[in-house]
Amino acid sequence: MRLIALLLSLLLVLVGPLAPAQAATDEAVLAGGCFWCLEHDLEGLAGVLDVESGYSGGKLANPSYRQVSSETTGHQESVRVRFDNTQIRYDALLRAYWRNIDPFDGKGQFCDKGDSYRPVIFTTNANQAVEARNSLLAAARELGKPASSIKVSIKPLTRFWPAEQYHQNYAKRNGLRYSYYRFACGRDRRLDAVWGGRARSSDRWKGG
Repeated sequence: MRLIALLLSLLLVLVGPLAPAQAATDEAVLAGGCFWCLEHDLEGLAGVLDVESGYSGGKLANPSYRQVSSETTGHQESVRVRFDNTQIRYDALLRAYWRNIDPFDGKGQFCDKGDSYRPVIFTTNANQAVEARNSLLAAARELGKPASSIKVSIKPLTRFWPAEQYHQNYAKRNGLRYSYYRFACGRDRRLDAVWGGRARSSDRWKGG
């Protein structure tokens, strides 16, 4: 017993104390119109660790909001979601994403029109690409529409560029202004019209 204790002590000295198990953290990058809104919609999900607003899809490095909103960069307003996949799976995150966007509008979202507001699922690997495609088909089935009517693009992520600091956590820092913008833009009215009682939820697909 003394020999075993001595060996264990020696092992701790050489290797150091065992680190606590780390959360299985994954990332998803999603575009769904105004990033203030999508950030706010997804950050409250159980298992989501952090949501950051930014830009993806274009070729311009480190773009500014002014450049992206000029509709010349190819970037979309997007959010990077860091999540613990032992608490929320990617497919559940996608369900929440779908039910917070208008999947029939490929020219923008709600009152915001233009390439920078197009809905896009940016995938980081082959598994995400398969799950994204499956989620599109499931959304179409739930809505009773052909997949061809769904105008959300699915494309590999090249890079996510964080937006300026004043865009981060905008809903929390500017509650009154954000609430007015969201209401005036008609986001929730349209979500309710499209998704009914499942709007803004991550519930399992109807009939799935």
